[in-house]
Amino acid sequence: MTGYSDDFLKSVLQRTKVIAVVGVSMNPVRPSYYVARYLSLKGYTVIPVNPGHAGANLFGQTVRASLSEIAEPVDMVDIFRRSEAVPPIVSAALDALPNLRTIWMQIGVEHAEAARAAEDRGMDVVMNRCPKIEYQRLFGELRMGGFATGIISSKL
Repeated sequence: MTGYSDDFLKSVLQRTKVIAVVGVSMNPVRPSYYVARYLSLKGYTVIPVNPGHAGANLFGQTVRASLSEIAEPVDMVDIFRRSEAVPPIVSAALDALPNLRTIWMQIGVEHAEAARAAEDRGMDVVMNRCPKIEYQRLFGELRMGGFATGIISSKL
């Protein structure tokens, strides 16, 4: 399912405090970096997960090689990996994170079987969405220029 009510998405974002971001990049121009950074600036504790950068520091947290290295409670796993990589990530999340409540798959990432496995364990699942975009949209932070705000440049 990719049609989520605003109330559902808002409740997920409001109850979430700690997010493990799987596939986070150290490169500030990559979406996984700036989405994770944005979420950390909004008050979420963001735990970066990327085996290629394990041990580095990002957003005040040590980058973990895998979800199994996270000792603290995690509310949501945000997946920045291709759809075919999702099943083992979801399986690891379900095994390693007992307080987990949400599996979130980024834009372009969907895996129905993995979603079903998570839902069968009581998780909420969001696919093909970005928590940064949804946060901005639902909490009134989207900045729109030009036509969207009624400001039309005379040079158009």
